[in-house]
Amino acid sequence: MYGLMHLLDTCQLLNATHLNGRSGGKILKMWSYISLWERIMFHFTLSCFLLHLLGTEENWTMMKTISVTEYLNYETGKLSKSKGVGVFGNDAKEANIPVEVWRYDLLTNRPEVSDTLFTWADLKAKLNSELLNNLGNFINRVLSFIAKESGLGYGSIIPDAPNAESHLLTKTLGDKIGDYVHQYVEAMEKVKLKQGLKLAMTISGEGNAYLQESQFWKLYKEDLPSCSIVMRTSVGIVYLLACLLEPFMPSFSIEVLKQLNLPLQLSLCDDKGDIKKAKTPWEFIPIGHKIGTPVPLFKELKDEEVEFFRNKFAGSQADRADRAVKEEAEAKKVTEKLKNTKISDKSGKKEKGEKSGVGEKAKTKGAPAVEKEVTISRLDIRVGIITQVQKHPDADSLYVEQIDVGEEQPRTVVSGLVKFIPIEQMKNRKVCVLCNLKAATMRGIKSHAMVLCASTSDKVELVEPPEGAVVGERVTFSGFDEKPDDVLNPKKKIWETLQVDLHTDKDLIACFKDLPFTTSAGVCKVSSISNGTIR
Repeated sequence: MYGLMHLLDTCQLLNATHLNGRSGGKILKMWSYISLWERIMFHFTLSCFLLHLLGTEENWTMMKTISVTEYLNYETGKLSKSKGVGVFGNDAKEANIPVEVWRYDLLTNRPEVSDTLFTWADLKAKLNSELLNNLGNFINRVLSFIAKESGLGYGSIIPDAPNAESHLLTKTLGDKIGDYVHQYVEAMEKVKLKQGLKLAMTISGEGNAYLQESQFWKLYKEDLPSCSIVMRTSVGIVYLLACLLEPFMPSFSIEVLKQLNLPLQLSLCDDKGDIKKAKTPWEFIPIGHKIGTPVPLFKELKDEEVEFFRNKFAGSQADRADRAVKEEAEAKKVTEKLKNTKISDKSGKKEKGEKSGVGEKAKTKGAPAVEKEVTISRLDIRVGIITQVQKHPDADSLYVEQIDVGEEQPRTVVSGLVKFIPIEQMKNRKVCVLCNLKAATMRGIKSHAMVLCASTSDKVELVEPPEGAVVGERVTFSGFDEKPDDVLNPKKKIWETLQVDLHTDKDLIACFKDLPFTTSAGVCKVSSISNGTIR
């Protein structure tokens, strides 16, 4: 983690220059970042070298600012390179968590004023609530809607937005964003990286609120010119976010530009008037431009994964090496036992699975299956009632529930709701249950469904069917009557594609786009979260 944090600070030096441009191949302003007090002597030596350059009397770029930070600690103790305590570069690579997630978490935790603490729980919260539900949700909703075929969207073409400056909601948003960008530039000039990152994410939150308040899905049917203003403005904000977040998460910005089908060149230069242009985000991307293919930018980090990483990277690197040796020895023992075990039926014949695959090959011949359209009808959402609930024996943040969804036996469901809903409020509660996700093992217990909840950055509430709803009945959406998939194929990302359009409206009604979750007794609602994300 020391190495990661120092590397990140060094990268800021290379990336920060995009705010000020270059002249004749020379950087106009230079920052030096010192990650830890113990490195000051090293950087002092570097400063002496710069004094030698000054003595040459050539026009070298001189250092403008030295940024010094405090210490970043790990979980319950101090990071230690000598003892190998913490998460280091090789560990981060092994975890397969995208680099932009590491960068975001570490930079939001950058110890600019006092010591800060890295925890796996905080990494999960930042990824799921801020990157996935805020930033990723906004960008995917905008680009996915534009990419839809004509009649449902814009066929991937950026529409015209005449008189956008006269559209009150859009003009108000533009003024807000202009102010935020001005504050962002000031923060970055003063090397207040955490504040700069926070301001960029605030713009993303404003974008989400703008989408919800505009109800663009209704405008498309009822007022297409206004919908075009909202969409062109929103896609401009997507581009602006790629610019603002590039110093913090360059790989994220590259992917966003790829989905926008724009060159891998970013500019936010005050000399060119880019800062002023932030007040009119609908002007960033030209009319008629064709975007690329939208895909989800972030993937949810689950509780069981957090526990796995916490245990895997506990103790020193020496401790981990000892554990790895023991685990490898155990694995070899198991392998040897399997090699010496003959698998056969009572007649001594090979099992069916060992026969040649001629029959299977014959089944695969012929025309390929037609891929079903991804619509909300593919989700099997049912009314359920929680008959039993207890805390997971091996995970403090998880409940294990028995939920009746109208089948012969209740389903076992594992939910990460301990921190948000008291256990006494869970039992005998009617809930909306997604029943056709592929079963997943969570800390040793297999979960056979998912309880749907609405959430904001700090609040989670159950999506509740009306009192008279029948346990086991399917939650429906007007105009979508097709039979759901038996099991959603996780490789097809059907749930992830549809989830971005699940939300609560200003009246607390759970909706897919503008269609309410409907039962025989009425619509499904939440207690208090308006304009929240449902997942």
